[in-house]
Amino acid sequence: MSILHKTVLAVFLLCLPLLAAISQDTTAVIPDSAAAAISETTAVSSVPAEPVAATVQRVEKGNVVIEGIPDIPPELQARLQQYQNVRSAGFSGWDASGKGMFITTRFGETGQIHYVAFPGGARTQLTFFNEPVGGVSVRPNVNNQGFLFRKDVGGGENYQIYYLNQSDGSIEMYTDGSSQNSGVVWNRDGSKYAFVSNKRNGKDYDIYIADMADPKNPQMLYEGSGSWGAGQWSPDNSKILISNYISATQSRTYIVDIASSKMTVLQDTTGDLSMGSAVWRVDGKKIYFVSDFNGEYSQLQIYDVESGKSKVLTKKLNWDVEAMEMSPDGKVLAFTANENGAYKLYLLNTLTNWYSLVEAIPLGIIGGIEFTPDGGKLGFTVLTPSSPGDAYSYDLRNKKLTRWTFSEVGGLNAQKFITPQLIYYPSQVEGDTIPLNVPAYYFQPKGEGPFPVIIYLHGGPEGQYMPYFSSTFQYWLNEMGIAILCPNVRGSTGYGKSFTKMDNGFLRENSVQDAGALLDWIAKQPELNPAKVVVFGGSYGGYMVLAMMTHYSDKLACGVEEVGISNFVTFLENTSPYRQDLRRVEYGDERIPEMREFLSKISPTTNAANITKPLFVAQGLNDPRVPASEAEQIVSTVRQNGVTVWYFLAKDEGHGFGKKSNRDYFYAANALFWEEYLLK
Repeated sequence: MSILHKTVLAVFLLCLPLLAAISQDTTAVIPDSAAAAISETTAVSSVPAEPVAATVQRVEKGNVVIEGIPDIPPELQARLQQYQNVRSAGFSGWDASGKGMFITTRFGETGQIHYVAFPGGARTQLTFFNEPVGGVSVRPNVNNQGFLFRKDVGGGENYQIYYLNQSDGSIEMYTDGSSQNSGVVWNRDGSKYAFVSNKRNGKDYDIYIADMADPKNPQMLYEGSGSWGAGQWSPDNSKILISNYISATQSRTYIVDIASSKMTVLQDTTGDLSMGSAVWRVDGKKIYFVSDFNGEYSQLQIYDVESGKSKVLTKKLNWDVEAMEMSPDGKVLAFTANENGAYKLYLLNTLTNWYSLVEAIPLGIIGGIEFTPDGGKLGFTVLTPSSPGDAYSYDLRNKKLTRWTFSEVGGLNAQKFITPQLIYYPSQVEGDTIPLNVPAYYFQPKGEGPFPVIIYLHGGPEGQYMPYFSSTFQYWLNEMGIAILCPNVRGSTGYGKSFTKMDNGFLRENSVQDAGALLDWIAKQPELNPAKVVVFGGSYGGYMVLAMMTHYSDKLACGVEEVGISNFVTFLENTSPYRQDLRRVEYGDERIPEMREFLSKISPTTNAANITKPLFVAQGLNDPRVPASEAEQIVSTVRQNGVTVWYFLAKDEGHGFGKKSNRDYFYAANALFWEEYLLK
């Protein structure tokens, strides 16, 4: 299991419902091959001195800036308190003995690393930072147990790598403190680890190897151009897998001989090819890997190192295979498959290559799979639509599922939590020969209706809404009586690579039309109120909110966007340097005149005159992905047209809200916004 999957999952757990679901480029949808080469920081240095609109007072309270937002009524804060104190926990790795596990959970302002000695045992906190931490990677085969983890400052994603020595509790930073570093992978004996860093030029990601005898003096293994990541070491530590992530549909995996630096690509082919997780067989002669070569979905394949040939093993699974993990003895390969937004766990016998479904795990999202050192158990996190994330283990010998953590639900009655149903609705745009059936998850409140509706738009754009437990969703459903629809419009992952590419470049607004078609579906449902519909989303989902409000403002009551793109040209020019080429593959290259003209034409700032309904904008000042200038310019432009805009800016946050106090205020203000402009 790569450190990327663990880190993304930890963020996903601690910042639900937005932070993972709305991430511009990452979250759980980026394969292992992306490693950690997708995070960098270009912080905005200061808050603008003057308000963006003279008629709206700008109030600064500590690290937050508030414009146009009324005081939160005490009764609303009281109603939200239980929901805002729901807790979750994520499996982060086994200790060296395999008897206890590390988890990531929050008991204060931010998520920190804890240790649990046995199922249901007390959570012993190990890190105590003001910033969220994650990405635990336990050092194998050592007596003095310790682990590496990563942490940034203020949400800037300028991650540094730290080592915690459990023998004395000391913590030491191994990286330079200024560059972006991530993607830690230990070698087999724990003497060295590989990672990625952009310290060479702040733009490109190189692969480094650090020796624990001198961990602060890593040596470059590979000088990369673009986004690269380190993968698993070979059983004899002589080779390592590395990967180049170009886009959601283009990535490559290579074998690198450490002594000679010779590189061998796993599948030598041109065109679109996406490759994900990859692990060595214990004899070092074969590699299990994930690829969508010659197919719509990412399938599990096996590669023969000597012959260079590969074979597909999961032809019958018409869904994407995601993460995988090899047992220490090499007898069992565990892997997950994303089946219509829900994960399923499979175990493969490496002697026969036959695999079977683990049926004991509840339907939901599975993350962080890792074997104990003896291979007898698997650890992972499970999130379901009706329960917060918790850490579990599965005993391969007796086929027993064991829950290790029991996260609190704020004293709420879990029996009242509402789960969604999967629906499909038709959407037809220019070029479609037949309507496209767009999948969506539908949360319906209890009662008769007609209910107001929130359309929740995921980020990415190559993201996917997956049904998980969200206390915020449950508040909207149970306390406010609002239905929620979460569509996976064209461009989403999880439904084949052709579906993912259906909004690229000049096709960008086809996904907006898919979201617009959901308004027609809502109008035909007797239990829903088509006169009271709002849009909500973050990052690329924030762009979708703004685009919906420029195209369908007459059918919407209001909209809320967090860290959203308001102008593709300024976004591409100002996003962090390492991300520019990566995003140009998806959105189009703004340096090409024809594409620049198109991107400017469809941008919300260009069409802001069409936004006639109230708008709420939320932003982190240190956002390295979607700079705060994107929020400032849409707030200013919409206000100039005489439209009500609420604005919340957190000076100690980045791409989303990682600190509980900021997150709590945002959702309280958001609930007040719904009450004022949706429910009245």
